[in-house]
Amino acid sequence: MEQASWVPSSVDLNRPSAARMYDYYLGGSHNFAVDREAAKSVEQIFPGMSGAARANRSFLRRAVRHLLGQGIDQFLDLGSGIPTVGNVHEIAHQTNPAAKVVYADVEPVAVAHSTALLADNPLACAIQADLRDPDSVLGNEDVRRMIDFDRPVGLLMVAVLHFVPDADEPHKAVARYREALAPGSYLALSHASWDGISAEGIEGGEQVNAIYRKTDSPLVLRPGDEIASFLTGFEVVEPGVVPLSEWHPDSDDAYISAYAGVGRKP
Repeated sequence: MEQASWVPSSVDLNRPSAARMYDYYLGGSHNFAVDREAAKSVEQIFPGMSGAARANRSFLRRAVRHLLGQGIDQFLDLGSGIPTVGNVHEIAHQTNPAAKVVYADVEPVAVAHSTALLADNPLACAIQADLRDPDSVLGNEDVRRMIDFDRPVGLLMVAVLHFVPDADEPHKAVARYREALAPGSYLALSHASWDGISAEGIEGGEQVNAIYRKTDSPLVLRPGDEIASFLTGFEVVEPGVVPLSEWHPDSDDAYISAYAGVGRKP
């Protein structure tokens, strides 16, 4: 397959990407045939996958607006994915035009598109980094330039931790980010779960897992209590860690088997 000029040479166009599949679910155009094929295979098993992606995007919007309401004016979005309508900086700048945003993702296509999108925006940037290596993220030159860690930060981990296997110690990584945050900072997260899924659904879920194992981001669904434990050390804000569609709902988002929560560092 011929590599388009805007695609980094490191991208394997014969292997699907979870980030580009998510872009497809959201109706984006930054995906390739291999991604669409994999995403359509998932949709055959779970026809509501696109609705689930939109519901998760809606949570991102609500969470960012909530943090803005608490005075947060700088955001670090880990696992930010490919830019589509409703990016964090677009949401933030509607309320605070001076807000700063750093996007971080391991997917090179996501970073390439984000960098092009933000080329003329001095208040937002994108870096290629792996959230599983907190010190490399926190020590990144662009992160340090944009984010003042002596002041409260809005840390976003939306629909990303379910791509981090237990072997990579996701709880340890989240704790390291928490240590780096100033008091008054927030962590907003969402995470897919097996909770509430029927036996038939779990069987389908295993088929979905098999598809995602072909990507560089295998899917790891966790129970609600384990998802809530990612907010250890934070004061969980109301209504707590709840089904994603129940967190400060402002529209009729589809129900998906996922949890969302926001915590404040005391």
